[in-house]
Amino acid sequence: MKKVNLLAVLVLVLMVVSLTASATGVRTQFKSFEIDAVENLYMGKAVKALWTVSYSDQEEPVTVVKRKTLEGVEYVVHSKYFQVSYAITAAGFGAKETRKAWSDVPKKISRAVINKEELERQRVITPNKIDDEMALGLIASYLPDLLNDGYTHLLN
Repeated sequence: MKKVNLLAVLVLVLMVVSLTASATGVRTQFKSFEIDAVENLYMGKAVKALWTVSYSDQEEPVTVVKRKTLEGVEYVVHSKYFQVSYAITAAGFGAKETRKAWSDVPKKISRAVINKEELERQRVITPNKIDDEMALGLIASYLPDLLNDGYTHLLN
């Protein structure tokens, strides 16, 4: 009986280790990214700046649009398959769902791609006030963690 219990524990430990190893392996490919400003583009009064964030040369980059709001500043991340916002408010800098008026992707599709629990964990990434450069670096670093594992290929 002790051998069976020991064997069951050993199998369980191996499963946990293999799942952890494969999950971390998926995310290592997002350590490098490139941020480019989009210049000379009329964006209207509400849009203050526009950038592209690329994780690889094979896929389309995501677009980050800076918008001024009554609460502060929002950086809306646009992709063909999802949208998410990162906001600077009185509480700090963090992720949230994109306003319906700013969203081109149906909410049902975006919610399938975005991990709800991770979105909640990223509500406040830092309580400090930050500038555009720091915000873009945080967005590029934290965005891959927001995607469900089945959708990480959208960034690489």
